[in-house]
Amino acid sequence: MKTKTDKKFDAVKMARDIKNKLDEKLSELTKEEIVAYFRDQRRKPNRIRPEA
Repeated sequence: MKTKTDKKFDAVKMARDIKNKLDEKLSELTKEEIVAYFRDQRRKPNRIRPEA
């Protein structure tokens, strides 16, 4: 029985890539800088969201 299919979009890989990039970026910041970063990100009106 064949269970694997060819994927056009791999959501797990994308989520891991985003997590790793964010981890690299935040690992060098202080707690206050991290809070400020997320406040700024939330206020951005044109955030890019993935589409399947």
